[in-house]
Amino acid sequence: MKTFKQFMTEVYDPEVQGRSQIRKTGEGGRVGADRRKSEPEKRRMKAAGGGKMVPAKSYKDRKDIGTQKPRSTKEQQPQKERGTAGLSIRDQQRKAAMERRARKSGAKTPTASELLAKKSAKKVSPTYKPQKASGKTAAERKALTKKGERTLRDIQLKNLGKKSEKELKNPITQKEITRRNKAK
Repeated sequence: MKTFKQFMTEVYDPEVQGRSQIRKTGEGGRVGADRRKSEPEKRRMKAAGGGKMVPAKSYKDRKDIGTQKPRSTKEQQPQKERGTAGLSIRDQQRKAAMERRARKSGAKTPTASELLAKKSAKKVSPTYKPQKASGKTAAERKALTKKGERTLRDIQLKNLGKKSEKELKNPITQKEITRRNKAK
C-alpha cells in the first residue's frame, strides 16, 4: 500500500505524467493539441491576380477556444417523445401491427445494423479532372464578366439598330437587369 506522499510524488513524476491520459491545455487555452497543418504542409491556394496563385494565409484561431460546449448546443435536442415520429397513437399501433404481420409472413425487413450501415460513397469517374484555378481575383473575374456583357450588348444594339439597352426586349448587363427589377 502506498502512502499519500508516495502517490503524490508518483503522480507529479514527469515520466509518469507523459504517459497519463490527463493532458494539460494547449497554447491559447485549447483543450487538445494544435493539429493544424504547418506552412509547408498547406495546400490551400488563393488567387493573387493576373493569373497567379499564392498559398493562403494562416488559419485564424476560433473565438471559443478553451470553453466547454454544452451538449444542447452540439446536438439537436428531441422535440417530441422518443419513437413518436409525428404519428398519432393509433397510427403508431397500426404501423407496429403491420410490421409484425409482415415479419410473420416472411417479408424481409431491414435489421437495425442494416439501417445504420454507412452508405457506400458514389464512385467518381476515372476520367474526372478538377477545374484548374484561373488565378484571377474576384474583382478581376467580375470585371471580365462585365466587359463581356458590354461587348454582347453593343453587338446586339448594332445589329438591331437600337440606341440603348432600355430599348432591347431582354436585358443583358446586370445593371439593366437590376434597373428593371426595381421598376416592377
